[in-house]
Amino acid sequence: MQSAPGEQPALELLVHGVGGTTPAEMLDDPHTVRVAGDDTAALYRRAKDAPPREGDGPPREDASRAHGTEGDAPVQEAYVWCNLTSGDASRALWLLLLPFMVVNLAHWMRPRALRRPRLVRLYGALVRLIGLSLTVLLVASACEVALDLTAWQCAGTAACAEGRAWLGFLSPHTSPGDWWTQPGRRLALAALVPAALVLLLWFLAHKTWSAYENQRPLPAATDDADVVADAAATGHAAAATPPTPDAKVPRDTPALARPGFWYGRRIVARLRAAHTAAALLTVAAGVGTAVTAQDAAHDGPVLAGRLLCGLYAVLGALVLVAVCRRGRSERRLDPAFDRLTVRALPLAALVVLLATLGYALADRPADRSTGTLPGDVLFRVLTLTQGLLVLVLAVVAALLHRSAPDSRTALRGYGGPATALLACALGGVLTGGLAQRVADWLDGPATPGEGGSPLAGPPVLLSWQAATLPPMLLLLLLLAARLGLATWRRARAGAAQVEADYPGVRHDEARTRAIALTRAAAALTDRAPALLGLSAAGILLLGAVALLGAWTSGEVPGEATSGLPAAAHGVAQTCQALGSWLTGLAALLFLAFGRRAYRDPHARRTIGILWDVGTFWPRAAHPFAPPCYAERAVPDLTWRMATWTARTGGRLVLSGHSQGSVLAAAAAWQLPSQVRGRIALLTYGSPLERLYGRWFPAHFGPTALTGLHGDVSQWTNLYRATDPIGGPVRVPGVDHTPLKDPLAYGRTPDEPLPPPLHGHGDYPCDPAFAEARAALLRRLRPAGPVPRQPGPTSTAPEEAEPTGGAAGA
Repeated sequence: MQSAPGEQPALELLVHGVGGTTPAEMLDDPHTVRVAGDDTAALYRRAKDAPPREGDGPPREDASRAHGTEGDAPVQEAYVWCNLTSGDASRALWLLLLPFMVVNLAHWMRPRALRRPRLVRLYGALVRLIGLSLTVLLVASACEVALDLTAWQCAGTAACAEGRAWLGFLSPHTSPGDWWTQPGRRLALAALVPAALVLLLWFLAHKTWSAYENQRPLPAATDDADVVADAAATGHAAAATPPTPDAKVPRDTPALARPGFWYGRRIVARLRAAHTAAALLTVAAGVGTAVTAQDAAHDGPVLAGRLLCGLYAVLGALVLVAVCRRGRSERRLDPAFDRLTVRALPLAALVVLLATLGYALADRPADRSTGTLPGDVLFRVLTLTQGLLVLVLAVVAALLHRSAPDSRTALRGYGGPATALLACALGGVLTGGLAQRVADWLDGPATPGEGGSPLAGPPVLLSWQAATLPPMLLLLLLLAARLGLATWRRARAGAAQVEADYPGVRHDEARTRAIALTRAAAALTDRAPALLGLSAAGILLLGAVALLGAWTSGEVPGEATSGLPAAAHGVAQTCQALGSWLTGLAALLFLAFGRRAYRDPHARRTIGILWDVGTFWPRAAHPFAPPCYAERAVPDLTWRMATWTARTGGRLVLSGHSQGSVLAAAAAWQLPSQVRGRIALLTYGSPLERLYGRWFPAHFGPTALTGLHGDVSQWTNLYRATDPIGGPVRVPGVDHTPLKDPLAYGRTPDEPLPPPLHGHGDYPCDPAFAEARAALLRRLRPAGPVPRQPGPTSTAPEEAEPTGGAAGA
């Protein structure tokens, strides 16, 4: 394909959506070559469109001039990023950290605010505190299993230790007089298990931090045209000078256009140190408080133990200060590093843990392990703290939403608090389920905490929380049934509209019903806020019942209700037994389904949208959450667009499908203004407004999307009524009329078989796709810089101190 003399080259940069696809599928050609990138993320072209190798012809980018456009068909280039979020089956282990990812989402769900910087910071600090509580909950659960149930209760009980050879050397009943049989020493040895878990989390967080947050943004993010041109001419990032760290952008700059948005080095490092220290202190406190209580009970020396408890309190206060300090810095590239906090805080916690283990190893021949460790109080206080933090967060979210109300915002601004509560519930299910299943395994046929059981069992609060799971599932089933009935009714009412959309053909009842039902099912996405709101209300109510029941009775539900009528007692026992199995099964299902999702593309697409939404956002509230793939993908796209347009002066259409449209928008915001004004944006099946705009209004709300429309040269959005994910962006002049799906009602001369319903996929097969792309290219034809469209831009001030969505204090 040769371009006409003087005609600008044209490139369509394709970005795929959730679940990924192959370069051959994206480019509709089995012969593709990688032109840039690696096995994780790369750019591909058709073999016939690939630039020649070095020494075989003109320079690589200049070779693209030889592949101009034929009519309005540009050279296509596919950006494949699916390996950033999927890979081998071991990545399914990330699903066990799902509560951390969900609470990180709550950070970014802050309502859009006008001139409320203190509330913005408070919102961020509250979410970070909830994230810290989840870390403590995870480690406390590991301590409950290793320290309390195994080393303290089972090893100290003859009926439990007998027959378990692996516990023989710890039990005074099977190995009397052995060195490890004293309770303090048993606890010190068992503490190595949760300590190893903490170190593993620290290692994973540090490794991903080095690969993601610690990478400086590429120089394409600068607004200096000479810098971009110089970088493009040399082809090396080192040739371009990045923006100076102290350079700040105006306060009215959209959040995703700020230079520090994708550079979370400082905040993630500080949070990693604080969470690691808190986790190590949790292990130390589990051992130290138990040994100190034993010394006090036997009139032993308690000074060392009390000094250690004082150190726990002091370091815990320092952890809270580190977490509540200022959050993300986005208006400038912040290279600062809180070296003292990052290095000293976890090291001090590790030293205190080692000192506690040394204290526990001292000789105490009179000590005996009876009852449970004082972890019951910890779980109650932790649950109460989480509930109070969520309630305060809801008040702050309401005040923020009131400053800039938007009827499209999910749950009227309460989406963040509801999501944070969901994270706490997930954490409780996963950690409580682990403790319940281990307790059931150790005590044999008996029920933990009830008469006849050799073990006192896990904290009674965990049994109460497990007992609330069956009622919660029943509530969800009722909500699902109601949504199903509403969908069926909507499908019946929509049948007439389907027939009106396909006039002049013979209608078939089954075909009409199938189309109407697909449209009605796609509309369920818009009911998600109500479903989450009702679920959060149920979680809050049942959680309060569980906490009140555990605190007032001090017994498991089956024992606490023994004096009630037989029906009530039977329900309590059934819920306790069923909930115990369900919570244990939940963790296994998470892991099993996660493994299947990463091995089976069809299963991955089922949960892909939720997972890719969660890992799109930087880690701002929890450092142990799965890493943010956009911190690699956005700079990749930004660099490619900036250098290609600088080298060729050509026309570029950035074409994004589904989640790819979100990456495309994020990359367009990060472009220099003169480059942003030279590209056109084509989105299809896009969740930009339907999901991101409603759930993340501070970053993708109407003001932000309207501003993006004013900044890029052109923008067209395609969507279908049968698409459950994509929808209109609701910006004047952007949305195309809804595409027909199916293209024809029945058989036609061109379609001898009934055409399928495409829903969320196969947008390029619609003739409207090629027409929209050609129209964008025609508007980009003028040589030289393309003037931006006059129109609204993102100039309305949002917050006095931009801090990245749910900014921190």
